[in-house]
Amino acid sequence: MAGAREMNREKRIALNAVRLPESKFTMKLNRFLFAALLVFSAAVHAESLASIFTNVPPSTRTAIPRRSSIIFIECHGLGLGDLSCYGQTHFQTPNLDRLATEGTRFTNYRAAGDALPLAQAALMTGKNAAPAPGESTLAQRLQQAGYHTGLLGEWTLGATPWTQGFDEFAGFLDEREGQNYFADSLWRYAPKSIYDETNKAFTAFSGKEQIYENTGGQHGRYLPDVFMSAAANFARVNQPDFANHYRPFFLLVNLPAPRTATTGKDDFPVPTDAPFTGENWPQAAKNRAALIMRLDDGIGRLVEQLNKVGMTNNVAIFFTSATGLEKFADTNLIKFLKLDGEARGENSEARRRVPMIVRWPGHVPAGRVSSQPWSAPDFAPTALEIAYAKPAPGNTGISMLPALLGEPGTNTPARPDHRELPARQFPQF
Repeated sequence: MAGAREMNREKRIALNAVRLPESKFTMKLNRFLFAALLVFSAAVHAESLASIFTNVPPSTRTAIPRRSSIIFIECHGLGLGDLSCYGQTHFQTPNLDRLATEGTRFTNYRAAGDALPLAQAALMTGKNAAPAPGESTLAQRLQQAGYHTGLLGEWTLGATPWTQGFDEFAGFLDEREGQNYFADSLWRYAPKSIYDETNKAFTAFSGKEQIYENTGGQHGRYLPDVFMSAAANFARVNQPDFANHYRPFFLLVNLPAPRTATTGKDDFPVPTDAPFTGENWPQAAKNRAALIMRLDDGIGRLVEQLNKVGMTNNVAIFFTSATGLEKFADTNLIKFLKLDGEARGENSEARRRVPMIVRWPGHVPAGRVSSQPWSAPDFAPTALEIAYAKPAPGNTGISMLPALLGEPGTNTPARPDHRELPARQFPQF
């Protein structure tokens, strides 16, 4: 008992003891030592966590910088001269022109072909071939690298997109479905969107979702507008921030436009042919010009949304066409709209030259025009390098990142050789 009383007396003495004020020097020293201790503890803690999740020795690991999100937008049947920044004079595409001014415009990019399945396979595999059984797509590799992935528009590679690397999907699973500009339903895959009362958990929705404004033959919602609005919404919801641990995203937008809605005819449905209603043009020309201007408006809404959430220099935007310019039933449309640049639309190789604009502020030089040749298979290795992910085995495409960054020797007509590209450190996971 005496020992306990003595201990309590010592505690009271310690609690009630008079504390002399610290000198300014002592306070600064203590704060410095405390901050240094915190930094050291955090470093040791991070090192110990890293050693749990990787078998790579700490001294050999490569630090992963905060990675940029990637948006790849490709049209269906867009020609080299469809945009005013590529020479179109009958109408303007101001938002795409601004995209080119703020980034690099490529004049020697080629679509993988006239068939959409071949073009999408080249984009997703990094080679001119369909994915082999068990072969990972670009979306799956970016998923594995920590990206949230989304797909809007057409998908023609057989298996459902959500089994091939896409976390979210809205669009068509058949190329013919995509010809309906006022479709009354879309295929959807939306994770954690339906509440299961039995299991008290959210589950995924997969199936067709009705567009009621277009039922019964109504033309209430225009699908190209829907897809571009959905792209802006995807960027808003999935912007990298503290809540999602600054997780980057990959968004692929396969627009089913401006190709014809009726094979063999110049059929370009639009809600209105304004602002070209009063022009003395063929009706097909008015409709197609109005359609492309609506696509341009959609690009403007997307960029506006990115700027609104502060995604300025941490997102790379690619804009191109999956397939080359369509052959028109009325060949005079080519000359009238100057849709093909230098080509006249009959030469298949010339028609495969399509626009390619890349905007990535702080990385891709602004206002530059490049004649660097490249095509769809080159995008997969390029995207993987942007994501600091290892290149896929078997890729025949070449990473265009050096050309995008404007590194010396890459702005030439000759394709860069693998051996001449600078080596890049890839993190170990």
